[in-house]
Amino acid sequence: MYGDFIIGGIFAIHYYTRSEQNTYTRQPLQPQCSGSMDFRELRFARAMEFTIQEINNRTDLLPGITLGYQIYDSCSAVSMSVKATFQFANGMDPFFNETDSCSKSAAAAVPALVGDSTSTTSISMARQLGLFGIPQVSHYATCACLSDKRQYPAFLRTIPSDHHQAAALARMVKHFGWTWIGAVRSDTDYGNYGMASFLKAAQEEGICVEYSESYYRTQPRSKLERVANVIRRSTARVIVAFVNSGDMRFLLEELARQPPPPMQWIGSETWITDPDFLRFNMCAGAIGFGVPRSVIPGLREFLLDLSPAQALKSPLLTEFWESSFSCSLKGSSEGARGCNGSEDIRALQNPYTDTSQLRITNLVYKATYAIAHAIHGVICNDTQCDKSAKFTPWQILNQLKRVNITTKNGYQVLFDSSGDPVAVYELINWQVKKDGSLEFVTVGHYDSSRPRGQEFSMSRAISWMGQQREVPRSVCSESCPPGTRKAVQKGRPVCCYDCIPCAEGEISNRTDSLDCLRCPPEFWPNVQRDSCLPKPVEFLSWDDTLSVILTAFSITGAFIAVCVAAVFYKHKTSPIVRANNSELSFLLLFSLTLCFLCSLTFIGRPSEWSCMLRHTAFGITFVLCISCVLGKTIVVLMAFRATLPGSNAMKWFGPPQQRLSVLAFTFIQALICVIWLKISPPLPLKNLKHYKERIILECGLGSAIGFWAVLGYIGFLALLCFILAFLARKLPDNFNEAKFITFSMLIFCAVWITFIPAYVSSPGKFTVAVEIFAILASSFGLIICIFAPKCFIIVFRPEQNTKKHIMGKVPSKACPAGCKADPVSCRLWAQSHLSGLSMTGDFVIGGVFSIHNYMRSEQNTYTGQPPQAQCSGSMDFRELRFARAMEFAIHEINNRTDLLPGITLGYQIRDSCAAVSMAIKVTFQLANGVESVFNDTDSCSKSASAAVSAVIGESGSTPSISMARMLGLFRIPLVSHYATCACLSDKREFPAFLRTIPSDQHQAAALARMVKYFGWTWIGAVRSDSDYGNNGMASFLKAAQEEGICVEYSESYYRTQPRSKLERVANVIRRSTARVIVAFLATGDMNILLQELARQPPPPLQWIGSENWISHSEFLRFNMCAGAIGFGVPRSVIPGLREFLLDLSPAQALKSPLLTEFWESSFSCSLIGSSEGARECDGSEDIRALQNPYTDTSQLRITNMVYKATYAIAHAIHGVTTELYSFYREKLTKLYFTLMKFSLLQILDQLKRVKFTTKNSFQVSFDSSGDPVAVYELINWQFQKDGGLDFVTVGRYDSSKPRGQEFSMSRAISWVGGQTEVPRSVCSESCPPGTRKAVQKGKPVCCYDCIPCAEGEISNRTDSLDCVQCPPEFWPNTKRDSCLAKPVEFLSWEDTLSIILTAFSITGAFVAVSVAVVFYKHRDSPIVRANNSELSFLLLFSLTLCFLCSLTFIGQPSEWSCMLRHTAFGITFVLCISCVLGKTIVVLMAFRATLPGSNAMKWFGPPQQRLSVLTFTLIQVLICVIWLTISPPLPFKNFKHYKERIILECGLGSAIGFWVALGYIGFLALLCFVLAFLARKLPDNFNEAKFITFSMLIFCAVWVTFIPAYVSSPGKFTVAVEIFAILASSFGLVICIFAPKCFIIVFRPEQNTKKHLMGKVPSKSL
Repeated sequence: MYGDFIIGGIFAIHYYTRSEQNTYTRQPLQPQCSGSMDFRELRFARAMEFTIQEINNRTDLLPGITLGYQIYDSCSAVSMSVKATFQFANGMDPFFNETDSCSKSAAAAVPALVGDSTSTTSISMARQLGLFGIPQVSHYATCACLSDKRQYPAFLRTIPSDHHQAAALARMVKHFGWTWIGAVRSDTDYGNYGMASFLKAAQEEGICVEYSESYYRTQPRSKLERVANVIRRSTARVIVAFVNSGDMRFLLEELARQPPPPMQWIGSETWITDPDFLRFNMCAGAIGFGVPRSVIPGLREFLLDLSPAQALKSPLLTEFWESSFSCSLKGSSEGARGCNGSEDIRALQNPYTDTSQLRITNLVYKATYAIAHAIHGVICNDTQCDKSAKFTPWQILNQLKRVNITTKNGYQVLFDSSGDPVAVYELINWQVKKDGSLEFVTVGHYDSSRPRGQEFSMSRAISWMGQQREVPRSVCSESCPPGTRKAVQKGRPVCCYDCIPCAEGEISNRTDSLDCLRCPPEFWPNVQRDSCLPKPVEFLSWDDTLSVILTAFSITGAFIAVCVAAVFYKHKTSPIVRANNSELSFLLLFSLTLCFLCSLTFIGRPSEWSCMLRHTAFGITFVLCISCVLGKTIVVLMAFRATLPGSNAMKWFGPPQQRLSVLAFTFIQALICVIWLKISPPLPLKNLKHYKERIILECGLGSAIGFWAVLGYIGFLALLCFILAFLARKLPDNFNEAKFITFSMLIFCAVWITFIPAYVSSPGKFTVAVEIFAILASSFGLIICIFAPKCFIIVFRPEQNTKKHIMGKVPSKACPAGCKADPVSCRLWAQSHLSGLSMTGDFVIGGVFSIHNYMRSEQNTYTGQPPQAQCSGSMDFRELRFARAMEFAIHEINNRTDLLPGITLGYQIRDSCAAVSMAIKVTFQLANGVESVFNDTDSCSKSASAAVSAVIGESGSTPSISMARMLGLFRIPLVSHYATCACLSDKREFPAFLRTIPSDQHQAAALARMVKYFGWTWIGAVRSDSDYGNNGMASFLKAAQEEGICVEYSESYYRTQPRSKLERVANVIRRSTARVIVAFLATGDMNILLQELARQPPPPLQWIGSENWISHSEFLRFNMCAGAIGFGVPRSVIPGLREFLLDLSPAQALKSPLLTEFWESSFSCSLIGSSEGARECDGSEDIRALQNPYTDTSQLRITNMVYKATYAIAHAIHGVTTELYSFYREKLTKLYFTLMKFSLLQILDQLKRVKFTTKNSFQVSFDSSGDPVAVYELINWQFQKDGGLDFVTVGRYDSSKPRGQEFSMSRAISWVGGQTEVPRSVCSESCPPGTRKAVQKGKPVCCYDCIPCAEGEISNRTDSLDCVQCPPEFWPNTKRDSCLAKPVEFLSWEDTLSIILTAFSITGAFVAVSVAVVFYKHRDSPIVRANNSELSFLLLFSLTLCFLCSLTFIGQPSEWSCMLRHTAFGITFVLCISCVLGKTIVVLMAFRATLPGSNAMKWFGPPQQRLSVLTFTLIQVLICVIWLTISPPLPFKNFKHYKERIILECGLGSAIGFWVALGYIGFLALLCFVLAFLARKLPDNFNEAKFITFSMLIFCAVWVTFIPAYVSSPGKFTVAVEIFAILASSFGLVICIFAPKCFIIVFRPEQNTKKHLMGKVPSKSL
């Protein structure tokens, strides 16, 4: 529609353009759209129509002004959108005359346009429109990149940037707990940029991506199938789709053929609200952010007010009508039924008529109103508007930026500094209706203008996939519960991990804990290992069963002592009390009462007072007790001597001396205790070493010397007492005080000797129990042995309580024993004044180089024609060398006869100023032709000849991208020598682009592998904020991530950005901890960065450079970069180039503004008329003496790329002309050159097939992507002898070589600071073996702590992610880097303890054999015959076996030794006890046989004795056989008691069998003891029963003590206790039974008579 002002509109109403194959024999067809129509996009276009009509009907907006519109279909194609953009920019008339004025031309252009719907097409449009300042307001282009006002200064939009949507999507994914997702995107700017923003936000939220796939609808079907299969096979149940509607339709249709498992779809705004997709039920439950729905009053009526007659006025509406009703409007189609007027548009159900979800439609409405208000602001005042007003697009743009309005339907329209609106979204959910169909339901809102954290608001419940009400789960690994830690699975994302239970002693109290924490020393994990509980404190508490028993015994003992005292007190005048020194007896009973009660101080929780009390009370009371006993012993001795004639002994040890001796002995012990308490008292001690899971609360000894001094003093007194009592053994029988004292002291010593190993080895509370047991056992031994016989006489035998009886001879009384324990034509606007180099020729090659780094910035005043864009700043001599190298190559080619003979090449070289705008301007000039005016009468052939054949350039990737987009529309080849961005390899976007320098894809991968090779895992990264830097760094970072390299920072900078940005980047570098920095920078940006860093140098850094600056000699002045390494293009030699460069005179320089500037800048002089205020150049200037990048041909790297590019184009032109020559060789005159002009379009195809070798031996060819083979030199900046830096090639990289062989090194590298060693750059040092890596929370995976492996775990690799538990039989070494076999502990023959026990065992056997020899020798003597010689020999034999059987317990347990030791021990001891039992019976029988009429001996003669011994022994043999048959004792490795070693012991097999065998021995011993006790009344000299009683008492005491010691003793001490018991009891038997007899036989032969044995003889004096 026409109007006073025309607004342009571009919408993607079709998806494709019709592809045509060029035949080069006719003019190409106009591009046309094809494919089905997008009715939704048609609605957008008609909404713009509606809005303009609504505005035209208003009186308050643009009164008297009529707006018109021109709406085009972009076909979703860049080429079509760019074509439409050129048409809008040039004006709406199809022809322009050169007589037209500028104002008329300006008025013909649209003031602004709306569109396009996609980001990729909008980007290309924005680049073109931005050059003219024509505002573009998009309603649907969301790419975040369009917010960059440097690149897109005239772009605005009414839809929010994807930056907001991506962040909101990531936060939503995190909110619902999805950490494992799939990602699919359109392979377009929209999809790639949007997904990149989302992935960045997702990474910050800790979300992992299983796959990230891309697809575009024009790509092969195989690509689509591959993407679909990835989705089907994935384990992620949530998929984020940043896909255009067209691409999404293809994807869903493919997936519907073979549906994947149910998936939760997360959609971007472009398809999530598209009703066309509601037919895909597999997407039920999908959620995503959509533009808020709205109502536009009158729009639906406008859309439905369409008749066939109206539809025929527009091809688009005609197509819509015919497509919707499947009929043909008159004359518009063939073969279809004609439309008859019965078609009802209101009955249609399609996206065109669907106004229930006016979302994007409202944005078109808002965009149109925004432009209208901007025009109103420019041409209207408060009262009226001037329709004849002339204005520039820039004025409209400035007004647009200030727009702040509210539309009729209540929506605010305004733009921020980036041209974006406030981000407001609805959260859309696809829910199933009652009829089973899907609908859009708004379940929430997102408003970015709200405070942080309050952007989201939910309004209703979400229906998930499968109509679930619960949020679906999508995780790679389930959350690790408390009590476990996350261990990342090697080579997988951080969301994929194993849950490792916390090691022993460690806990984690949070879900998904990265590490386990060790519990404090006094705490231990609970069973779940999610909390530390206080370790149970173990001590002998009052409520312990053992404590109750010991307390009972203690109180019982005290009670007995008190009772005895009471009895003695009652009978204090009786002879037996008086005769036993009543005063010392009462003091002894008092001390014994204290001894029993002091054991109670050992029970209960240890405290300071109780620890000091228990040991001192025990020590003093026991000394008091022993002092009394010692006193009594001395009294007995003195009293006996006092009975001798003339003796006056009692006066030396009367009652005063007795009291003094007791006091003196006790005072000494009290003094020892005071010293001990003063110096280092015993205090409560928490023993954390013995048990890991509990605390032993015990009384530390303080001073061990003090403790053992107290104990030793007691032992000394007891030993002294024992000796004295032993000396009194010959006192008369009834005067038995010394005998009982001897017996009591024997028990006392036996108990406390046994106490020492038991005390040392017993763990925990058993230590205290053993001590109490020893106190009670020894106390009971004293009270029973000393006082029991007396009380028995006083109470039960009062008749013997006479002086006469006491003085007579009476049998000795029995006494108990001790114990022990153990633990892209028109008139030019203005004449071009572009500087450069040029030469005419048959074919012209274009060249574009960044000879300057800046453009002169001009402030537009809008009062005159804008000035021509010009370059500014200093000249880049290196780029000038590149331009002149192109000149040289063309001159060289023109001089050759083998290449393009008879044809002259020309060139047009331009300076792009390293700016996109200038590069595009130059591109237009080169594409349109080099003449400044074109007439519309020019023929196509003439136009074609005016265009360049090909273009070389540009040096930068960003300008090259813009140039490639333009030149690609005309298929004019662009061959770059220095644009390395990997994105330029995409032939869909850049079909006419080729290059002689490798793609950054290769360089980035090689750089990452090099960084990894040198062990740098912690690096910094800085890049140019341009396509070169951003794409190159993105490739590098991806490769680095795959190599396990972490990046501390990744900063970007562009030379036109504010200085504050530069300073910030420099400060980041200065403060960083990374010592290696990878710089993907253009030379201009690198120069500025290094200058800034030089002002305040950072710490020495190892620079890793990209090829753009690493081989640039200008940077060698920066010594801070010494040691820098990077990949550079191989150096070369170009014969004749240096002479060409130096063959420059002032006269030649004046021919070109560029060369003039070079000459004046180099020599600081002015050529005639060229400059003012400077000295004139006098001709003395010597260019050969110059030392700058122009004259430096020592490092011809990029220069060679220009040389190769020029030759490649020449060979392509040669190939085309050769083909034409061969085809038209008969018409080789005028027709030849005419046809040749049309063949230029074929140069691109020829270029792709080029393969040749240059004069300097470099091969030139291109692959399918237009790239060469990637060959680099590894360049190192090394110091020379003069102190200056130079480039040194230290290696090569060739991508054509097999995998793993691409690198080759040729010489050593000099690192930062001239070091020869590779510098270190790690966030954390490597974790040595014995530790594991624990990632520091919130930091990259390269930042970790080295945690020592837990107890029982090892790691034998550097940087191990986890520790491994040692097998049960192994334990870590000290470094915890290997598992060593646990030492196997058993009582080996080399043990000192074993040697001692073996010595005692052999000694015992020797003694037994010796006794047997003595007995055998005197077998006929009375004492041998009277003691039953047969049983005696059998007893001695069994005792020998008992001593020797203890040796089976020593050494490494084996099957036979385990079975042998227990059975041999059991059987030999039964044999031994059987013999003793037999002897006891014989004694009883023999005594009874002396009674009148007794015939006892016939019932127990020798046969019966032998039978009894055999019977008793066979019973034990039978027990052992059953035990060995059912469950024999076998070697057993005990892992429980000690974690660091193995106790190799003999398992009991059947515990019942063991205790039955032991119990049987105990039964026989008890029986023997009882019988011997009954024989206590035998005559004194006939003392066999007395000795048997004494031996059995020792035997029982030893084995009763053995039980607790055996149960509580750990490891080899268990065996030692058992051997000790065997030897002690065996020695007890052999000494008690045979020692007296041998003494008589050997030393008192005179008593070895029958008379002496049968008679009564008096006791011998001492």
